[in-house]
Amino acid sequence: MNVVSAVTPMMAQYLSIKADHPGDLLFYRMGDFYELFFDDAVAAAAALDIALTKRGKHLGDDIPMCGVPVHSAENYLLTLIRKGFRVAVCEQMEDPAEAKKRGSKSVVRRAVTRLVTPGTLTEESLLDARRHNYLAAYARIRDTGALAWADISTGELRVAPCPAVRLGPELARLSPSEVLLSDADEGDLAAIVTDTGAAATPLSRGSFDSVSGAARVAQVYGAETLDAFGSFERAEIAALAGLVAYLEITQKGRLPLLRPPVREAPDGWMQIDAATRRNLELTRSLSGGRDGSLLWAIDRTVTAAGGRLLERRLTAPSRHLPTIRARHDAVAHLVDDRATCDRLRDALRGLPDIDRALSRIALDRAGPRDLAAIRDGLACAADIAAFAPPFLSADLTDLDALTALHDRLDTALVAEPPTLARDGGFVASGADDDLDAARRLRDEGRGVIARMQADYAAETGISSLKIRHNNVLGYFIETTAAHAGTMQARADRFIHRQTTASAVRFTTTDLATLETRILNAGGEALEIERRIFATLAADILDHAAALNDTARALARIDVAAALADLARSDRWVRPEIDDSRAFSVAGGRHPVVEQALRRQGGAPFIANDCDLGPDTSHWLLTGPNMAGKSTFLRQNAVIAVLAQMGAFVPASSAHLGLVSQLFSRVGAADDLARGRSTFMVEMVETAAILNQADPAALVILDEIGRGTATYDGLSIAWATLEHLHDVNGCRTLFATHYHELTRLADRLPKLVNATVAVKEWQGDVIFLHEVRRGAADRSYGVQVARLAGLPAAVIDRARTVLAALEKGEAEGRHTAIIDDLPLFRAAPPARPEPPAAPDPVAARLADVQPDCLSPLDALQLVYELKSLT
Repeated sequence: MNVVSAVTPMMAQYLSIKADHPGDLLFYRMGDFYELFFDDAVAAAAALDIALTKRGKHLGDDIPMCGVPVHSAENYLLTLIRKGFRVAVCEQMEDPAEAKKRGSKSVVRRAVTRLVTPGTLTEESLLDARRHNYLAAYARIRDTGALAWADISTGELRVAPCPAVRLGPELARLSPSEVLLSDADEGDLAAIVTDTGAAATPLSRGSFDSVSGAARVAQVYGAETLDAFGSFERAEIAALAGLVAYLEITQKGRLPLLRPPVREAPDGWMQIDAATRRNLELTRSLSGGRDGSLLWAIDRTVTAAGGRLLERRLTAPSRHLPTIRARHDAVAHLVDDRATCDRLRDALRGLPDIDRALSRIALDRAGPRDLAAIRDGLACAADIAAFAPPFLSADLTDLDALTALHDRLDTALVAEPPTLARDGGFVASGADDDLDAARRLRDEGRGVIARMQADYAAETGISSLKIRHNNVLGYFIETTAAHAGTMQARADRFIHRQTTASAVRFTTTDLATLETRILNAGGEALEIERRIFATLAADILDHAAALNDTARALARIDVAAALADLARSDRWVRPEIDDSRAFSVAGGRHPVVEQALRRQGGAPFIANDCDLGPDTSHWLLTGPNMAGKSTFLRQNAVIAVLAQMGAFVPASSAHLGLVSQLFSRVGAADDLARGRSTFMVEMVETAAILNQADPAALVILDEIGRGTATYDGLSIAWATLEHLHDVNGCRTLFATHYHELTRLADRLPKLVNATVAVKEWQGDVIFLHEVRRGAADRSYGVQVARLAGLPAAVIDRARTVLAALEKGEAEGRHTAIIDDLPLFRAAPPARPEPPAAPDPVAARLADVQPDCLSPLDALQLVYELKSLT
């Protein structure tokens, strides 16, 4: 039996549409609800924690059903997307009244208008205003690869060559929400994608065809070829083609407003792998949130676009000296000119998100507030252009051409428009004569209704009589059941319409005529407003390129002013940047730790120097845990990132040669999903550093080899340090507990020993957090364990074992000493002794007020204390 013929026409339509989207949840529009059926309903109800009901039967079984209101669908969509679903949104393509004209059993025409996926979100409520939402596509042609990425909410589109080995680091830099892969590559690369937290979406191999793809991409811009936008390799064209093909599928032919593709050179930014980004907590802390990250500590931007640009610069520090120096110049100018800096920040605080409003307009998902965002953004840009320094306002050159657009928007729109265009009321009075006339008729009709209600009440003597309205009956006269007889006695005047449990409803010829006039006027007003909306939207899209340029210029101003405000308030300095091998930092600080200390009560951060110059390019750092070795390592890496992104740095001075690559191996973590132990992860990351670091790289390593046996770990650490010095030749900070490595300073000419200073006091260790030249004499591990709260018996036993081992090492008889130690024969620890009696000397001194003692009193006190000992 044909399945479709066995169900209702509506369900037949649903099944037909669903067949085209087997892997997606189908949001099927039914009036004011999106409804889901069958397995979609079961999955969505569980994911959204909503009721699962049923609607009719199919092949003898109940049809599972759930639904969500259209007006709040965005919140449900976000939940589903975050849980890994894709959603096909199926809308009603005609008015139900039109469908009824074809017959009582006719079904409203419906079609999928959009596929909602992680990388194709544009709604304001579904996006983080301060983060890009990238959709990426990866393509391989023979031995070459390329990565293209776009944020359709802003229109940004970029492409770069990317061999497969670099895919993981590049995805870590971009943090895309969704990555498109050829189905031929899915098996090899999907794990790399999912490791970054992105959704891996396979496409047919034909979507990545570089020959037909070139024409497909060029067509997006109305061009014959891509030559006008630059020279692209075949793999780059294939990646762009795959991305455009997917947008055509998900947006159902209505492409977003994409800017021309920009090709990024792989040597244009500092290479930072995923492990280093995670270890340095550039944009996310180790707990996964923004708080506690470097971005959290430095972000003082006041606009959404500025926040996105700041994150983009932080994740890809530049290696182009003119670019870095130009950014430093802008920050320096605003540091010196505080009044202009503050004025810029005040003006930018009210700037709407022009890019995202423009994107929604292009995709026909905009509301009146998006039009107002363009209007208000242009007003803000004009204000800033009037007083901003020339080097900042130079990019705001298109404002004269945009002035007429602003004036049209300002004339047409009310100050605070509603969210939805269908509600009307967003066009200002006086903007359109026909609209004003329709509104007068509509509004006067409401007054006439009120007067008619008063007349009917007087005529019938029923003071409670009301004229009401609903979508079914339109306008009607309503009285209580007690007065129904009075109305029915005049059936020639009052025509019965409906009886409910508590009221009776009537109409009159006059009321019906007035209703027609009012409804037509209201509908006419809404139709005029819709036309005005479409006209304004088209006008805005005609100026899209200039609006994009203006938005980018304002974002750059915001970032410069924010970094200047940060530098001024936190005493950051401009670094000297060149292409040398220098790395000299005086008084360096870690911005995140310093800010955390400030919030916890104002404890000062101990600043430290670091000099990894040509003759001292490798530092071996020793010292106890908790003394600050990891902080010192990280802060110098962070200073390099900040300097090359164009910011000032937390130091008293800094001279840095360009860093080409940044590698960090700090901290320990396992990878249970891949069956890797902590030590295995450590070795994999160390291998990546040794195999990739070039002479211009900066490498920070902490505790290499600690996850295995002592001599194994020492050997690995020893060989790693030698390789970095002799083969890689890169600037290196190497922290270790293996004091034996300090002897390498006598053999390796560029290796310098440094240590984090501590002080012992009455059996305790005091961390001074000062990095000094020299080597630590021991690790103070037992003292740190005592601070951590290990039982006293364990601490005492550890000291005994340590003393014996150190004595044995000095005498060259490790094995004999270990055999002599009763490690497994130790008696159970004795119960803690009761606290000793108070010290009489300490008790006496507690009562002394030194400032009140005469010389004679002090002498007598000395004799008294001597007698107590």
